[in-house]
Amino acid sequence: MGRDDGEGVGTPQPTIEFLPADGELLPLVESFYLFRHPGHEIDGVDRVDIGQVRFMLRGSGHRVFPDGHRETSLAVMVNGPCGAAAAYHIDGPFECFGVSLRALGWKSLIGIPANKVSNCILDAREVFGAEVTDLLEQLRALDSLEAMAAVVVPFLLARRTPVPRNHVALVLAVREWAASGEPGIEGLYARAGMSERQAARLCNEYFGGPPKHLERKFRAIRAAMVIYQGGDPKDAAAPFADQPHMIKEIKHFTGHTPTTLKEGIDPVLAVTLDNETFHFLPEVIPESVDAMR
Repeated sequence: MGRDDGEGVGTPQPTIEFLPADGELLPLVESFYLFRHPGHEIDGVDRVDIGQVRFMLRGSGHRVFPDGHRETSLAVMVNGPCGAAAAYHIDGPFECFGVSLRALGWKSLIGIPANKVSNCILDAREVFGAEVTDLLEQLRALDSLEAMAAVVVPFLLARRTPVPRNHVALVLAVREWAASGEPGIEGLYARAGMSERQAARLCNEYFGGPPKHLERKFRAIRAAMVIYQGGDPKDAAAPFADQPHMIKEIKHFTGHTPTTLKEGIDPVLAVTLDNETFHFLPEVIPESVDAMR
């Protein structure tokens, strides 16, 4: 999320808590989070992200997507996987409980092709039904992330739908390819065990973009992680055509330049770049999960 330009010494700071998913939800949900910001005028940029379900517990605002169009926040909303960083404004104080969905979770719980809604806000009532309004009121009465997650888990479990086995195989192939760090989309096609056309279609449906877009995104987030964690920008630039190309791609996907990654960075982006758990592999599924159970 963003920072309040009026913050100063002694001013309460924004906080972000994460709670990794477990059990039956683990193949579908990466984590739950609770973000609180005491500011009244909050402006920031969200990095390119995975699908989200967001409950606006306090505050309201709007989001400006990469193509320039603006959408007003909803009390409970679903954000598709975005193609690029997006700016937002919030009238606070702000409190948001969110669910970060893995690719399988997007298919199983949302069911809409991700590329059809990658740069827009969906009304969660149209996805899940009117029950989400009651759920929002329950969450507003709670204080802790753990208590909120305990309420939302059974709601999500009751809405799971099966995912085709060959689709699971494609998501596993994306995980292996992303983890390998090898350049080129040929490695993904070699792992997928299906035609390039089918693999590209499923990447659009599950991840919100074709394999080439995923390659660019993974490469940019890796470079941003290296720079934020104190690595040499020259090393981070190695997979790119040149350093200006790297700067352009990092800006496109994170909303930051290599310089601003170290100065005035968004607190949520800082968490995602500082912790190996929250960068790009959460889009797929962890090694420990048997996706077929």
